[in-house]
Amino acid sequence: MHEMALCEGIVGIVEEEAGKRAFTKVNVVCLEIGALSHVAPEALKFCFEAVAARTIAQGARLEIVETPGTAWCMACSKTVEIGQRYEPCPSCGGYQLQVTGGEEMRVRELEVD
Repeated sequence: MHEMALCEGIVGIVEEEAGKRAFTKVNVVCLEIGALSHVAPEALKFCFEAVAARTIAQGARLEIVETPGTAWCMACSKTVEIGQRYEPCPSCGGYQLQVTGGEEMRVRELEVD
């Protein structure tokens, strides 16, 4: 389960920001996760609670904002929304799609004390 390693990275980012900005408690960690990122949001929530224990993020709520996958279609020259890789263009049915978004996972914001 790679979500555990991802959560360790998230907590690392939170602790680094706490060192820079001198906050002592994290109430909410808001993540932006793309539909094509291969991250399971429910598994991430489960792992976050375990990894955050005994850190500055202990007890913090994990909020996840899911962003759609997007691609540029070479056949019809349109930017389209896609739910997964290798599906056809919803506009023209072509399969020559270049992914342009939805692969990201990033800490969007922190609510702190």
